[in-house]
Amino acid sequence: MSLRITVAAPFKQMHLGELEKNQFVFFLALDRKWLNVEQANTVLRLGESAGLLCLKGGKVVPLFDLSSVTIPLGFRPGPEVFEAPDPLRDLIARIASATGRDASEVTAGMNRVIEGEFDGNLRPEAAAVLLARRYGVAWQDLLPALRESVVREK
Repeated sequence: MSLRITVAAPFKQMHLGELEKNQFVFFLALDRKWLNVEQANTVLRLGESAGLLCLKGGKVVPLFDLSSVTIPLGFRPGPEVFEAPDPLRDLIARIASATGRDASEVTAGMNRVIEGEFDGNLRPEAAAVLLARRYGVAWQDLLPALRESVVREK
């Protein structure tokens, strides 16, 4: 969530629907002094890879509804903003929360599905989706990110 807030802040503060790339970096690095220039560019790349931003002809355009984001008073992005999202970890956490189990138990269940039902011929992401379906845990919103992570690993 912190990445979403960090990415939304320049647009909301300047009341603009799109920004020049240098305006975006300037806001994060020099105006707010939240990050250095290199980190601000990293946030831009992470926002783009997470599907929050799009670069079109040197302009940065948000791909989400800015009005859905509230910038907390005194907000300052922490180190978690640089962590790449992990849809598999998120789905494991959802299953663990819904079933009252540990994440390690859910992972063990995934391994049982992979080895016991598919003779080791199943990706962990697919096993997590199978477990989510069995337990009635919502997983559909993570499907694009799960697919992308599988494609990246190949």
